[in-house]
Amino acid sequence: MATRPELWVCQLGLVEYREALELQTRLRAARIEGRIPDTLLLLEHPPVYTRGRRTEAGELPFGADWYAERGIDIADVDRGGHVTYHGPGMLTGYTIMRVPQVHPFVHTLEGALMAALTEQGIAVRRRESTARENLTGVWVEDRKIASIGLHLSRGYAMHGFAINVVNDLEPFTWIKPCGMDVQMTSVAAELGAGCGDDPLDCMRRRTAHAVAEAYRLRQRLVSRARLEALAASAPTPA
Repeated sequence: MATRPELWVCQLGLVEYREALELQTRLRAARIEGRIPDTLLLLEHPPVYTRGRRTEAGELPFGADWYAERGIDIADVDRGGHVTYHGPGMLTGYTIMRVPQVHPFVHTLEGALMAALTEQGIAVRRRESTARENLTGVWVEDRKIASIGLHLSRGYAMHGFAINVVNDLEPFTWIKPCGMDVQMTSVAAELGAGCGDDPLDCMRRRTAHAVAEAYRLRQRLVSRARLEALAASAPTPA
């Protein structure tokens, strides 16, 4: 039996958003050049709102100073989608991966997140997008528990997904998350005391395994130092 290609998985801990964005950019250049295989970064961010390319006026209704007073940064990014929130206790995953076709890739990623959350004991589902609403992501009834947003260059992705695990959900109520009037939920909100002693670590392991299985890859844990070394001499693609 042929050995499956590898998915390198790197657990980064808490990383400032712009630092992680710069690392993604260098790693995607390395992936395009063939210096690294498909790679999944798992991490958390300090509180930050990120505005995707489709963000509209009114999605951050209170202004930058109001959010800054509450300790939340704002960053503009080149991924698809609208505004969303990242914070400690949320599992963020960045997929530095080849994407032959966008819609099948996103569908597979949704399925992987659903598998991990189902294993955690949460009944989740997909919702079909409409002409008015992009419902990509993972849902618990009509509550959103995981979001997906990608940016492609030369057929390779960066950015990825975010799963609400034990993060504070209140910052979502201060914006129009994903451009919609939507209620967000989390593993902790759905399971209460049943979410276990360390649900974030549990979701890291389950999600990494589910993503590798969904794309028929063999998971391999790697350090940030190794990724940095391999990315150091990769030229930035045009």
